[in-house]
Amino acid sequence: MPEHGSADAQNHPQTPPPLSDKALAVFAFAAYHQLESGEPVTGVVRRDGAGHEADEEAIAELREAGLVKVEERRVLFSDQGEAVLGALIGALRTVAPQS
Repeated sequence: MPEHGSADAQNHPQTPPPLSDKALAVFAFAAYHQLESGEPVTGVVRRDGAGHEADEEAIAELREAGLVKVEERRVLFSDQGEAVLGALIGALRTVAPQS
């Protein structure tokens, strides 16, 4: 499940470090939920108790890059992580303009 938050971080992207596909998938999951709900997303559920879990290697990579804060059941995006998510969504809109 996504965590919803402010649009401010989305408007101040910084250059993120190179990320693996698994780490990018965490942002893709968050982007899907933000686009689907129309609400800013500030994090994702790490473990939902129903067998769905975020990839631990991806989460470790994002934590080391300073893009997330990891809690027991949630992964919260830092300001830079929220900016990366905003930039990703912006890039999607550039590649496939909205109607």
